Parts: sequence; C-alpha cells; structure tokens
Amino acid sequence: MHTSLQVRDTVGQGTLTPEIFYADTLLLLPEEVLLESGCAKHKAVLIADGKFAEIDRREALLARHPELTPIELPGKLLMPGFIDTHHHLTQSLGKSLVFGEPSEIFKRIWVPLEASLDEQTLYLSAKLAALEALRGGFTTAVDAGTRASAEIGSIAKAAEETGLRCVLGYICNDLGGKESTQDGTAIRREAERHLARWAGHALVAPSLAVSIPEVASDAMLHDVAALCAESGAIFQTHINEHLQAVERSLVARRQRPLEQLHAVGALGPQTLVAHATLVTPTELNLLRDTGTAVAFNPVASAWKGNAVAPALQMAALGIRFGLGTDGTRSDAFRLMDAAETSQRLTVGLATGDSSCGGGWLWLEHATRAGADAAGLKGQTGEIAPGLAADFLLVDLDVPEMTPSWDRPWELVRYANRDQIEAVFTNGRLRLWQGWPVDWDASALLAEVREAAGAAVQRAPIYRVHPPSSKHRAMTQGSLEIDTALATGAVYSS
Repeated sequence: MHTSLQVRDTVGQGTLTPEIFYADTLLLLPEEVLLESGCAKHKAVLIADGKFAEIDRREALLARHPELTPIELPGKLLMPGFIDTHHHLTQSLGKSLVFGEPSEIFKRIWVPLEASLDEQTLYLSAKLAALEALRGGFTTAVDAGTRASAEIGSIAKAAEETGLRCVLGYICNDLGGKESTQDGTAIRREAERHLARWAGHALVAPSLAVSIPEVASDAMLHDVAALCAESGAIFQTHINEHLQAVERSLVARRQRPLEQLHAVGALGPQTLVAHATLVTPTELNLLRDTGTAVAFNPVASAWKGNAVAPALQMAALGIRFGLGTDGTRSDAFRLMDAAETSQRLTVGLATGDSSCGGGWLWLEHATRAGADAAGLKGQTGEIAPGLAADFLLVDLDVPEMTPSWDRPWELVRYANRDQIEAVFTNGRLRLWQGWPVDWDASALLAEVREAAGAAVQRAPIYRVHPPSSKHRAMTQGSLEIDTALATGAVYSS
C-alpha cells in the first residue's frame, strides 16, 4: 500500500504514526489553528462523533477532559479542508488530452470521453479524481454531473471509499445536441429520485444540474431550480464561460445565458453557476440581488478560457462565490495562488491594487465561503463546534514559511501540497503524507493505467492540438524550413 507510517516530530519527542488518530475521540494540540478570525496559537481542538466538539484554550480544554490523552502536534497547522466548488470527477482519465486545446473542449473531448465510460471506468475515474482531490487538500468536491449513461452510484461509491465529501450532480438536460426533445417527465422523476436517494448521507449530498442553459428547456431550467430550492439542494450549470456560448444564446433568444436563467426564474440562493467569466455590470447585479453563488475557476480560465471572472468585483458586491478547479488540477494551494494572480494580472496591475484581496480573501473563499456556495454552510468549511471534522494537518516547519510574519498570505503564496501531513473527513483519517491509510492506491493506479487506454480509444475524441513532442517536432521543422528559405536553400519532396 502507498502509505508512510511515520513523520518526523519537529521537537524531537519521537514520531507520530497514523494509528494515534484512529480513535473516535481526539484531543489535538496543534501549533496553530486556522479559525474564521485567522491563525491562533495555544488552542486545543476536541473531535468527537465525527464533528468538532470544542475549540478552546489548551489549558481550559485539558482541564475539562482529563480522561483523554492529548496529541501534541508541534509545528503543525490544523486548518479546514478546502472546498472545490466545481469539479468533473468523471473526466480524470482524459486529463492532459485537453492541453493546448481551444475553448469549448467539452464538445470535442469531454462529452465523447464520458459517453465511452461504462460503470467500471466511471468508478475508476471518480476514485482517481477523489484521491487527487484529497491529496491536494480538498475534503469536499462539487461534481457537476456526468454525461455517462452508467449508474452514477459508482461516483458515490468512489467518494465513500476514499472519504471525499461530494456534492453529486444529476444532469437534467432535456434538449439534445440537435434540439431533439427528451422525456421531461421522466427526467423530473429521476431528479426527484436522485434527491431522495442521497438525502442525509454521511458524505454525499445530492444536486441537480443542467450542463449549459441551451441544452434544457425553459420549463426544465425552472423546475430543477425549484426542486433544489424545495429540497435544500443546489442547482448547478455552466454560465457565460465562452464567447461562443454567449453569442449562440444572443442569436437564439436575444438573451445572454445568465439573463435567460433569470427570465425563467432559475437564479437564487440554491443556484451555483460555474465560471461567469463574461458578465456585464447588469449581470453582476443579478447575481448579487438573487443571492446566486458562483464557482470561480481561475486555472480553467488560464488553461482554456476566454476571460477571467471578476472575482474582486464579486467580493466587493457581496456576491457569494467559492473557488473551483473545473477538474484542471487538484491542488488547493496552487488554486488559491492562481485566484490571487488572476486578479492581480487582470485588475491589480491596471489599477495599482497591490493587495488584490490581501491573501485572506482567497483563503476564505477556498474554505468557509466555498462551503456556503456549495450548499454546505453550517456543515463544513471551518473549524467550529458542531461542524463536520473535515480538516488538514499542515507542516509549518519548512524553509518556505520560516520566519512567519503573515500566515494567511504565506498559505496563499508559499504553501505546497507536500506540506499536508494528514487529511480527515468526518473526523476520520483518510490520507497520511499523501496516501490512503485503509486502501491500496497503487492497485487503483495500476487498474487505471490498464483501463484508460481503451476508454480513450473508443471515444470519438477530436483534438486540434498535437501532443507536445509532436508539436515540438513540427515547430522545429518549420523553423528549419524558414531558415533555409531565408538563406536561399531549395527543398524538394
């Protein structure tokens, strides 16, 4: 199994092993605790029944619980697990196939790939993605729904086995790619069944989704948003991400996609829109006034987008938003860095804003505010009594964070995934030094390597960009030709 059983103790008092965290009740004494107000020292955290039970001064908590053996964690930060507010857990078998591709890759790569997945490859893809997410510090991921026809219970199974908290989307598109109408009544019935099936689950929360507004009727958009509002679930859709989609909507309806959602009554506190990169001032006001949440995906914008969402403006307006990977790279620290950098490049440089959120803003929206956007407010996202004990132990005793003058800024700009010593959800240790403690990750990777080739091979994927090695050869070849022509050399076939 991929699991390291020891980590050095920063004060030389021996070694920590994962076994000491296996108890149902834990009294933890970390160097620092990341609370809503910032990083605090001299705190103790009591975990019982999968929840944070008490957070108090060390002396007070130790006095109240003399029956417990405290676990000293010198040089460790106890912080909330990160929330990925927009993921595609069933796209992990493709990953770098999209590198260098122009926008709207879902049409040429993701839809064909997901359609090729059977129940086993759907499960493998989701489990691989869940493992990557946990390794990157995400304890929760919002899955936007899969286009695979296989039973999506396989995704829930992967979440359960890895320990990833998952908001599981069920796609309710009732218009096909060629405007062929699907059975709306059957879709609504399955949507209601999905909401009921996962209600109250320990790790899986149900959600309904429409891929993009143009693939659903106005009635379906309205109904699934209303179903989510009634059941306390979230409604997900991709919105205003690419110029092509905005222009198609304008031509077909004389409305932008976000305006269409508002017109049919699908915006509201239950709605989480992914991207919102191309938004007008009026649309920003719509998001604010309706209480709609946004999944801000800065890495996706950098890798294949047409624009960067105005996250700083959203924050100033009080628009709810969290950070999402869009399945690009499951590394929470690098995601926060990308969020800050994107705003610095698009807004800060032009306006002389050297702060661009002051560091704390991105940490907030990657955790507590992200949980709110994901429909999990009051369940996870912060270290507070009564919430699920979803947290990380992060090693602070590293050169990059020594000396420390401003911990939130340091977490955004300096922290790395390899500092994550342990990952917990529902108070249970899931990963130790990057690897699962109770299942064989090496066996999963081997199975994925064996199955991925066939899944990709049978999918009618169309790539515009060649692999990097071929691109290099083509580029070097063209340079040689250009040089030859410049010197008067003549080439013949």
